[in-house]
Amino acid sequence: QVQLVESGGGLVQTGGSLRLSCVATGSTLSINVMGWYRQAPGKQRELVASVSSGGGTDYADSVKGRFTISRDNAKNTVFLQMNSLKPEDTAVYYCNAKSYTNREYWGQGTQVTVSS
Repeated sequence: QVQLVESGGGLVQTGGSLRLSCVATGSTLSINVMGWYRQAPGKQRELVASVSSGGGTDYADSVKGRFTISRDNAKNTVFLQMNSLKPEDTAVYYCNAKSYTNREYWGQGTQVTVSS
């Protein structure tokens, strides 16, 4: 089992920045990909960014050039640096981990609100 705990959400004005962190505990050696998803009210949960154990990254088109995902394998932590935030980035952001055997784990979510 893997447990994920997020931090770093909050309220920011348009154009501002936030940094999300997610610490994994438990069976962390089983983790392959870590990432961030978000879900806005009335919308489906969507992938924001992900990073593999080898460092390969993937981003949603809507955040490319503004968000950066990084990972500290020694500390079992994944970060999401969010710059140039827009009101449409407002959502609950969830940390996600996928194991090498395709098991999936979720954090409890952290609210990000961008005011216009």
